[in-house]
Amino acid sequence: MIHMLALILSCQLAGEAVSRALSLPVPGPVLGMALLFALMLASPRLAEAVRPVGEGILRHLSLLFVPAGVGVVGHLRLLGENAAAIGVALVGSTVLAIAVGALVFRAVARLTEGKPDA
Repeated sequence: MIHMLALILSCQLAGEAVSRALSLPVPGPVLGMALLFALMLASPRLAEAVRPVGEGILRHLSLLFVPAGVGVVGHLRLLGENAAAIGVALVGSTVLAIAVGALVFRAVARLTEGKPDA
């Protein structure tokens, strides 16, 4: 278990190093996850060895949100001062995301209209 956890964290570290070294706009953990995915595709035995550790992490995922919650509580005053701007940004981005999703759906429906299912 320790070896597989070390592998997961090493992939995250490698992704972070590549992201920073190349000044990529992609977060390091995302690159690390892609690296781990590639490694698991290359070796099914590795995938089976990583599975129990990954499932254990996912089972206790809520614990990873504790630091974020502490950060929010630590900055309540700042959040209160900017509540209107934060509210406008949240509502605006939600409406925009729904609108873009609907427009993309309509465009894809138009493109595939009348075509048989594959």
